[in-house]
Amino acid sequence: MARTTYQDLLDAGVHFGHLTRKWDPKMSQYIFMERNGIHIIDLNKTLTKVEEAAAAIKQIVKSGRKVLFVATKKQAKDIVADYAKSVNMPYITERWLGGMLTNFATVRKSIKKMSNIDKLTKDGTYSNLSKKERLMIQRERIKLETLLGGISDLNRLPAALFLIDVKKEHIAVSEALKLNIPTFAMVDTNSDPSNIDFPIPANDDATKSISLITSIIIKAIEEGLDERKRDKEDEAEKEAATAKAKADAPEVKDRSENEGGKRTRKTADVVADAETEAPAAETTEE
Repeated sequence: MARTTYQDLLDAGVHFGHLTRKWDPKMSQYIFMERNGIHIIDLNKTLTKVEEAAAAIKQIVKSGRKVLFVATKKQAKDIVADYAKSVNMPYITERWLGGMLTNFATVRKSIKKMSNIDKLTKDGTYSNLSKKERLMIQRERIKLETLLGGISDLNRLPAALFLIDVKKEHIAVSEALKLNIPTFAMVDTNSDPSNIDFPIPANDDATKSISLITSIIIKAIEEGLDERKRDKEDEAEKEAATAKAKADAPEVKDRSENEGGKRTRKTADVVADAETEAPAAETTEE
């Protein structure tokens, strides 16, 4: 079943590109025509590409890995943050720090520092500090939360990146390229799609367009999470059935042993009776 339709894309303004003078020639394969000095994106190709991207991202999530959402442009950050939170995925919607991926160990230290500040607040140490020290710590906590709050639960490198506007997020793209992390992105007519593994030709400036494409990716992630959950439940049921079968097997064995014991006792009784009757017969003959 298709995750979206041609009409949905049209209504969201996904087809509107940039001015023709701002175009990137590498996007020519995704451009349908030019109208009033603006390039129009071929929505048939957008449909195909968004389906490919959704199917691939679904398999990544199904395997239990994380997808990092990156959108630092003003009109996209709130939309992407809300969608990412809904499926418990990490996100970056403020400034992309250089080395966020390539120097991930250092980033993890900053995240740990943020959790240490939270511990100070909980155990009462924070209240024993001077007013100036508390203010400094509070400011640092707010700064760390703003920059790294969306990836506080990310314990290892993400399995993939989903980006809005690859031209703006070029540092993130280059870092992902160095680490061979697959990239999914909305690519407008002024961007270079050649470094993106799953480019989705679309208007990356309009909020409706951003919301629609992001929602399709989120639905795919939800499907992947649901399938993973079902697979785990099925596996748990199989393990429970196997354990039950193993637990039942000794009972059958014990029952057969008990029956064998009964048969043995019956045989002994018959032999004893026969031996008792034998002398009686001999006495009669005499």
